[in-house]
Amino acid sequence: MDTQGGPTGLRERALGPDLARGFMLLFIALANSHYFVAGTAYFGGFPTGGSPLDRIVGTLIATFVDGRAFPMFGVLFGYGVARIVHRQREIGNDERRIRRLLRRRSLVLVVLGFAHAMLLYIGDILAAYGVLLFLGVVVLQWKDRWLFGVAAFVLILTALPSSQSLADGPDPSMLPASFLDQFSERITVQPMVAGLGWIGFVTPFLIGVWAGRRRILERPAEHVSLLRGTALLGISIAVVGALPLSLVVGGVLARPGDHALTILGPLHDATGVFGGFGYAALLVLVAHRVGERPVTRAIAAVGQRSLTCYLSQSVVWAVVFTPYLLDLSNTLTTTTTAILAVATWLGTVLLADRMRRASYRGPFEVLIRRITYGRPAKVTSA
Repeated sequence: MDTQGGPTGLRERALGPDLARGFMLLFIALANSHYFVAGTAYFGGFPTGGSPLDRIVGTLIATFVDGRAFPMFGVLFGYGVARIVHRQREIGNDERRIRRLLRRRSLVLVVLGFAHAMLLYIGDILAAYGVLLFLGVVVLQWKDRWLFGVAAFVLILTALPSSQSLADGPDPSMLPASFLDQFSERITVQPMVAGLGWIGFVTPFLIGVWAGRRRILERPAEHVSLLRGTALLGISIAVVGALPLSLVVGGVLARPGDHALTILGPLHDATGVFGGFGYAALLVLVAHRVGERPVTRAIAAVGQRSLTCYLSQSVVWAVVFTPYLLDLSNTLTTTTTAILAVATWLGTVLLADRMRRASYRGPFEVLIRRITYGRPAKVTSA
C-alpha cells in the first residue's frame, strides 16, 4: 500500500475546479494591478480624477472583481485541502500523518510567500494561506455545524465597522526606490500581511472544506440546483454590496464621510465573500455545460498550475512598475493597466497550455509537491 499518497494525477482532476481557478486568475490580475497606478488622490485603491473611460473601468473592477476573486480562491483552497485529506484517509494514513503532511505544505507556502513578497510583490497571499492551513488543520475533523457556525461568526466580524478596509495608492513597500530599499520597506510589512491576512479567508476556507467533503464542485450533475442558487444569489449579493463604493470610484456618487466609509468598506468586503461562492459555482456550471474543449482545457491548465501562473503575474508587475526597472506607474492609467492585466493572464494561458501539452505540471507545483509528499510528482497524462 502507498502510505505516502502523492498528488492527484492530472488525468484524475475534475474540469470544474481547475477551470474556476484558472479563470479567476484573470480577476486576480485585475484586482492586483490597479494598485500600482500613481495619482494625486485615491479611493478604494483607484486613482481619482482619471478619464471617463478610467472611471468606467474602475467601476467594473470595483463591482465585479475587487474583494470577490480572492474569496473564491479561499473556497477552492479549502476544497483542495478536504480532497487531500480524503485521499490520504483512503490509502490508510492516520490523522497524525495527514496533519504532518498538511503542515509541511503550509510551511512551504509561508516560506515561498515570504520570498515572493520580498522579491516581487508585497501583496502576496501565499504566506497568509500557509498560516491559515497551519492553523486550519484542527478544523478537518469538525462536524458540519461547526464549520458553518464559525464561518458565519467570522463573516459577521469582518462586516463590523472598521476604518482599515479601504486601501490607498502605492506606498514605498509596493514601489521601492531601490533594490535595497525594497527589503527594508517590506520586511516590516510582510509579517503583518501574512499574520493578519488569513483572517479574511477563514469563511470561504471553511465552506470550501464542507464542499470538498461532498465533492460538490467535482460532481456538478448531482448538485445543479445548489450550484445555480449559489451562483445567482452569491453574485447578486456581491454586486449590490459593491455598488455604494464602486459608484464612488466611477464618480457617479460623491465620496461619503469617514463614518459612512467605516460601514461601507467592510460591507464591500463581506459581500465579496458571497461573490466568491457565486463565481465558483457559476464557473463549475459552465465547465459542466461546455465540457472539454480547447479553450476550457487551456484555462483549466492555468488552474492546474495556478501557483506558477500567479507568481508569473508578479514578475510582470515588478518589471513594469518598480521604480528602478521600467517605472510605468505614472504612465499607465486604470484602463491601460487593466489591459496589461488581461494580456498578462492570456500569456499565462498560453504558457500553461504549452506545459499541459508537454505533460509538465509547472515548476512551483513540482516544488511544493516534492516537499509536501517527499518525492517527485508523477504526471500520468495531460
